[in-house]
Amino acid sequence: MSAVDRDVHHLFINRELSWLAFNERVLEEAADATNRLLERVKFASIVASNLDEFFMVRVAALHHAEADGHDAIDASGLTTRQQLLAVSQRAHAQVEALYDLVSTGLLPALERAGVRVLRWADLDKGRVAALGRFFRESVLPVLTPLAIDSSRPFPLLSSLSLNMALRLAPAAGEEEPRLAIVQVPSGLARLVPAGPTNTFVLLEDIIAAHFSSLFPGQVILESAPIRLARDAELELDDEGGRTHLEVVEREVRRRRRSDVIRLEAGAEASQELVATLCDQLDVTSDEVYQVRGPLDLRLLMALTELPGLDEYRDAVSRPVDVLADLPERDLFAVLEERDLLLHHPYEAFDPVVALIAQAADDPDVLAIKQTLYRTSPGSLIIASLQRAAERNKQVTVLVELTARFDEERNIKWARALEEAGAHVIYGVLGYKTHAKICLIVRRTPQGLRRYVHLGTGNYNERTARIYTDFGLLTSSPTIGEDASAFFSALTGYSDPPRLKRLTMAPTGLRRRFLKLIERERQRAEAGQPAEIVAKMNSLIDKEIILALYAAARAGVSIRLNVRGICGLRPGVPGISERIEVVSVVDRFLEHSRIYYFLNGGEEEIYLGSADWMTRNLDKRVELLFPVEGEANKARVAYTLRAMFRDSLKARWLGSDGVYRRRELAPDEQPFRVQEQLLTEAHRAAASARSRTDAAFRPEERRQK
Repeated sequence: MSAVDRDVHHLFINRELSWLAFNERVLEEAADATNRLLERVKFASIVASNLDEFFMVRVAALHHAEADGHDAIDASGLTTRQQLLAVSQRAHAQVEALYDLVSTGLLPALERAGVRVLRWADLDKGRVAALGRFFRESVLPVLTPLAIDSSRPFPLLSSLSLNMALRLAPAAGEEEPRLAIVQVPSGLARLVPAGPTNTFVLLEDIIAAHFSSLFPGQVILESAPIRLARDAELELDDEGGRTHLEVVEREVRRRRRSDVIRLEAGAEASQELVATLCDQLDVTSDEVYQVRGPLDLRLLMALTELPGLDEYRDAVSRPVDVLADLPERDLFAVLEERDLLLHHPYEAFDPVVALIAQAADDPDVLAIKQTLYRTSPGSLIIASLQRAAERNKQVTVLVELTARFDEERNIKWARALEEAGAHVIYGVLGYKTHAKICLIVRRTPQGLRRYVHLGTGNYNERTARIYTDFGLLTSSPTIGEDASAFFSALTGYSDPPRLKRLTMAPTGLRRRFLKLIERERQRAEAGQPAEIVAKMNSLIDKEIILALYAAARAGVSIRLNVRGICGLRPGVPGISERIEVVSVVDRFLEHSRIYYFLNGGEEEIYLGSADWMTRNLDKRVELLFPVEGEANKARVAYTLRAMFRDSLKARWLGSDGVYRRRELAPDEQPFRVQEQLLTEAHRAAASARSRTDAAFRPEERRQK
């Protein structure tokens, strides 16, 4: 690696710019006229939501580093200040492109489809009168005009809340205009019906048209909507002996008062108003984003859910129910016979929910142990765990309190589980618990038996319908033993567990990956075929990237499906010519993590919760588990390799850091991997139903 070690900066892509490139690929889907209209609108809303989180987390982290004087050079050679400047330039361009698409493309297309978002000036007198009554009866009582002067400081505006900023004529005897703020109530629908079906006006436009009711007798010079994003990083250092729960609660409250990272304002805001706001909020001009169109484009998501517009949506995706041919749906009996490998959302998440529900109700189940990172509102899994605890089963739940933006929800669920009698572990101080595992201990005639679920995604019934993930349900004795050792390490006093089939971070996962990569490198140097194929959300760990470069230079063929951030630069002569990087952005969010190693023909395939990111390998509790059985291996390998065949939703990363679509060969048929995988799932289910032996055929279990 000497050629690499001398000058590595040109071999790495900056993390933040790579993330913005990912969001640009999402924006491309919003602009793609071959997508159905409401799917395009959905992508535009996702772009806006992604930017919110990016500023509150990643840009905030850069500001922290700069404020602390940590202007270290990142792997790509950029200082913190250079990163902030580059991010600002690219983010401004991205926001401008998003609003141009929405105003000149999506909103006119929606209007042609019968969905209209009108401005106040577009309304006829009848609608103005009706909305005036609506304002007086349903909006005005909720509003609180806030004057700002020497005795009344600038209000503490919530992050991502929508507000109206006003400049009023100077008071008698004064020279400077006065400033006021009116918060747009978050508890009221922002899209207010205004006439025929699917015709709306924005709530902030209604409020702005009635400012005279809020500031009677005052001269309003101007008004504009504003919205700010605050630093959402949690600082969990504690010197006061507080519990982990108390520390997280304190930091969530602190987040509401944290520094402003970005200020959005309507294009109509004057430079005088913007300058005043910058002074009040302590932001620079680089942190101001003035836009022509509605602030907070997350509101577009509500338009995608309007009834009666099915022709503008993708057809409803119906996941395969792998339990359809099992009359009693007895999952314990199924798992006694064979493992179940599930691929969501092509196959339903229902068996996971059903297994935990069955465990809660089965009198022979003695204990349930589970990690929870993100759960859905009204979670059936949470309800089953509560029910199990109330029935005096030993229920232990590790709730990760610091799952980003789910902290308050997780605190609520954790307390509800405790009240039901569950033993709740509030994460592991210093590490996020990101592993996805559930262990069920059950009494059988043959003795105690363990049943385990391992996954690449969260225990969230809602996202399981739109995220691609793999999950394994098994009663393998060895994996069950590993699962018990894993939970004991998290809940008690223990040295790092000695696991047989599972690999855990932060104790052994980095070392395991590096050994697997090194083994392929040595095989290539020995003249043997060598191949690595991997799928993940992000790849930025420097040590892993350098190991991949070394393997590629030795002759290993490396193909990487990286949905989002990728710090590796493929195609660099003499370094990474054998490395290919593809990103697929489509209807479902690619979320599964798959790692394939040829191993001289004795293929090894792993699934897990961890990306190749430093935080996953060193700062999180993660699990990697093997795919066993030839049928399951073939199925996962097919999924992995199919990602590189996509000619419609895939983009390839070039050595210049730019993602490009691949042109079809003259005789090549278009291939869309997610559609193909959905078709294959239904085809496999139909084939299983047509067999005469059973939907679930016993397979010989490997007793290892």
